[in-house]
Parts: sequence; structure tokens; C-alpha cells
Amino acid sequence: MKACIFDGRSVRLDPSHAEPAAAPGEVRVRVLLAGVCRTDLEIVKGYMGFTGVLGHEFVGVALEGRHAGRRVVGEINCVCGKCDLCAAGLPTHCRRRTVLGILGRDGAFAEQLILPEANLHAVPDSVPDRQAVFAELLAAAIQVGRQVEMRPGSKVIVLGDGRLGQLVAQVLAASGLVPRVVGKAKAKLAILEAMGIDAVHADAVRPAKDADVVVECTGTAAGLGMALAFVRPRGTVVLKSTVADTAGLNLAPIVIDEISVVGSRCGPMADAVAMLARGQIQTEPLVSAEYPLDRAPEAIEAAARPDSIKVLIRP
Repeated sequence: MKACIFDGRSVRLDPSHAEPAAAPGEVRVRVLLAGVCRTDLEIVKGYMGFTGVLGHEFVGVALEGRHAGRRVVGEINCVCGKCDLCAAGLPTHCRRRTVLGILGRDGAFAEQLILPEANLHAVPDSVPDRQAVFAELLAAAIQVGRQVEMRPGSKVIVLGDGRLGQLVAQVLAASGLVPRVVGKAKAKLAILEAMGIDAVHADAVRPAKDADVVVECTGTAAGLGMALAFVRPRGTVVLKSTVADTAGLNLAPIVIDEISVVGSRCGPMADAVAMLARGQIQTEPLVSAEYPLDRAPEAIEAAARPDSIKVLIRP
């Protein structure tokens, strides 16, 4: 089968990659559409030391199991169910987990992928592929509200106007909050403004250390430092970026201002599918381009451009 792989040095199309074989409890999925994520861009810079088929955001058709013949999306963490963290109700932190296209498991930039049947969620017929492919990223956006309590009237800043920042802002707005997005791309900020979400260019705002919660979605190593300039004493910073590079940080403000810093990763896929089915999230304005799998390396390069939001790959 065709697959886009990273060999540790470069990204290339493999036209004759071996088809994956499902282990007991796993299901083959024919990929219909996949999305390029910031994490994919960081992997090709060396993040996680991953080599193999890239990609973890997808919608596809299950080829066997209880969802056979139906469109599905999938949770990316494949867990043992037996370790202490699984037993404690923290399966996304399983000590023996593999992660689709990120850690020890080939990903979605291919004609087929393999996931445990328990990871799959059926997609309603009313949700088109170009919405369903956002489910994994949307789940990560929903996770912010699962980890941090925010009430109407809370001052919430979202740093970053890219693919994740856009979805975090929409999720917060749908929950009755009034987030302000601080970004650097006028075209991306205009998309948010068209949705009725407050969005401002970073050059036009002066951090005042008065935000109750800052959600950092910049995709840069400098994101935490930026967030600390906006959050109030005893406020909360939620970190969403995963980056290969590191930056020298002055962490003293975390101590001096008694800031809570929360790492946030994957979220509830069932809730994400439900939000899409209810029409609560706009995804089409976020699609910058769609490429065939044959041009997947080119798609990854396009996704790294500053003006890009979400690039899709179709096998």
C-alpha cells in the first residue's frame, strides 16, 4: 500500500509499504481523509524520536469488527489496560501505550491503519469527512474544560490562532465563555471574528497579568513565557503545545505569582463527534488545502507555512 513515512531524516512516500496486520482485538481501517497536525511537524524535527508512517488525525471505514463498513474516527492511545495507570483510570498515560503515528505504531498517512476496536467511534452520516477528520483535534480542545474549571465571567485568553487555537476558542464559546484569542495572522484572526469570537493581533495587545486562565496553543517553545505575561497571580496556564525545540525560560513568575500550570493532551472523542453532529463547530473555514496521498510530503511542507491552518491528505 502507499504510505507517507518519516525515516528519521526525511519524509517520503513509500509506494509499496507493507499492509498492516491486525492483532487480536484490533481492526483494519481504510483511511478516507487524514489531517496534518502540529505534532506531525514537530516529529519530523525529531520530537519523540518516531520513525514510521506519520499521522494521527483521520476518518476512515472499518474493514472488520462491530463497525465494519461504517465510517469511524479513532482514539490514538493504544493501551494495555493492566498497568497501574490504566487501573487508576488514566489509560491515556498507560505505561506501555503505543500512539498512532507518534509512538511505536504506524499512523494515518496511508491507505490503511490499525487500531484496537475499542478505540473506534462511529461517525454519524450527517457529519461529512471534512468535519469528522477534526474529531481528534477537537477532542484535545474539549479536554481543556475537563481539566480546568471555568465559569461565565472568567477572563480566558487563548494564545495562538492556528488549528488548535481556533477549535479551543470555539469550544469555550460554545460552553458560554467569552474567550479572547491573541494571534499573529490577520487572516486567521478574521476567521474567528466572523464566528463572533474576540480576536486581536499580538502587536495590538499589552499583557496585563489579569487573565484567570490562559490556554497556550502557540505551537512554539516560547508559548509558556508568553502565557505567564497574561495570567494573573494564582491563575492557571494550560499548555497544549508539543515542540521538539526548547527555549530558555524564566520560571520565577510561576513561583512568585503562584501560577498553576496544567499540561493538556488528548480528550474525549465521543464528545467531539457529538459536537460535530450538533453543528456546534465550524471546520470548513479552517481547511487550507487538500492533497492526495501521492503528494503527502508536499502537504506536510504546506502545513508548516505560517498562513496555513489545516492541511488534509486524501488516500
